Amino acid sequence: MLSEKLTKLQEVETLVASATRAQQKLAEYSQSQIDTIVGKMAQASVQSSEMLARLAAGETKMGRVESKTAKNLFASRDIYNSIRNEKTTGILNYDKNTNCYEIADPVGTIAAIIPTTNPTSTAIYKIMIAIKARNTIVLAPHPRSANCVYKTTQILKEVGEQVGLPPGAVSCLNQPTLEATQRLMKHPAVSLILATGGPGLVKAAYSSGKPAYGVGAGNPPAFIEKSADITHAVHCIVTSQLFDYGTICSSEQSVIVESSIKNKVIAEFKKHKAYFLNKEETQKISNIAVRNKVMNPEIVGQPAYVIAQKAQINIPIDTSVLLAPLNGLGEKFPLSFETLAPILAFYEVKSWQEALDLGEGLLNLGGRGHTFGIHSTNTDIIMQCALQQPVSRIIVNGPTSQGGVGFATNLLPSMTLGCGSFGNNIISDNISAKHLLNIKRVTTLKENFSLWDNGTSVDPANCYLNLEEEVQLSPQNMFSYEQKILAEKLALDLVPPKKSITSHSFSSKKRGWPYDAI
Repeated sequence: MLSEKLTKLQEVETLVASATRAQQKLAEYSQSQIDTIVGKMAQASVQSSEMLARLAAGETKMGRVESKTAKNLFASRDIYNSIRNEKTTGILNYDKNTNCYEIADPVGTIAAIIPTTNPTSTAIYKIMIAIKARNTIVLAPHPRSANCVYKTTQILKEVGEQVGLPPGAVSCLNQPTLEATQRLMKHPAVSLILATGGPGLVKAAYSSGKPAYGVGAGNPPAFIEKSADITHAVHCIVTSQLFDYGTICSSEQSVIVESSIKNKVIAEFKKHKAYFLNKEETQKISNIAVRNKVMNPEIVGQPAYVIAQKAQINIPIDTSVLLAPLNGLGEKFPLSFETLAPILAFYEVKSWQEALDLGEGLLNLGGRGHTFGIHSTNTDIIMQCALQQPVSRIIVNGPTSQGGVGFATNLLPSMTLGCGSFGNNIISDNISAKHLLNIKRVTTLKENFSLWDNGTSVDPANCYLNLEEEVQLSPQNMFSYEQKILAEKLALDLVPPKKSITSHSFSSKKRGWPYDAI
């Protein structure tokens, strides 16, 4: 047993050592070389998208093959197209006004944690943005998705090496364990962690002592305001729930409806084959879906019918989504927490302000900083929602699942969604290649910046105020007091000098800084 554990930890050492050697070569690549490699990886990912989706669905027993195929294509096409023309080597920018150059530098070797909910698409995405920024990457998949992630890595690795990718630049743990993943994150040669996974794993990434891009939990509410196009709103929400059965963290977890349109909304959901749970059924689903405020992995990414069967509830096999009417939130209402399944808490409110307050309460349970959905044609209320909600993404009149990642919206396409300080993350952006660069700034002194000359005093006594002296400082007597201190320390006359202390003018242009040398 000990020997097996050491072997798995040795794999980490071997892969990181290879990545470190490859990094030294990759850092010297030109933009053309990098773009050729990433382009070939994207092409191979497109060709393998359905095969990898079937592997992922079969291994994880989560989601739908067609949705996973779409997510793989999203990573291979949309994310690739968002970075394909991005400059990530050499001089990125020159600002004539500030006389400042910005130069790209890779961060180094990246440890990438891959979740079981979106394994192959996240692997494609992280590999491509890492290589685009000239970083090497070692993937650590969840044990339940180890095979499909390893296969994805091998496909991109092999096609990349055919066009010049250094061996060892892309790799994956073949036998992932908690100990191996922790060792990878804390390895001295790892420069940055891309952590996508559960709260415990993200916390471990932040505690590793390494810079880390982690993401918070989702739990997005969807508010249907009385001015909304109800038919469109319900269609969006059901479509979002059926997309890989809610495994994307930006998927709606609750629906908030104003009383005046409640009956119309319910009727529309039923047209889409949604099933409204009664009080007893809600309790049964609650018992199996959430345990100790944490989602049960056995129901994550499962169709509504399968979840109902686990709870011993008989529903039509073609049911799209389960809706549970609730009149509260928190521990007594387990379905108010994130489930990552086609289960929606259903709330009735009297006004839009009550809806926004409830929405914030739901986010406080475990979704601060992530995503909020609003369906409305009232621009004032939409803006109030944007101003009040502690989230990084407001999806208006669209599905939050595909909207948050930039699939159905114009947000930056990404599979890692930062939650900002709202969710204890360092960033609120959708993470992409630009976030995996060190930006070096080369600049010169401002025009006419005054430097000290030899006559300037550096006596430490002039650097502090003697608090024992009862002197009231004000704009009117500040100069006279400062003058008095200088006189006492330097034995100068109290009369102000006729000329101020001279200074030298320094011009960056006069120094002839070699603009063309870079």
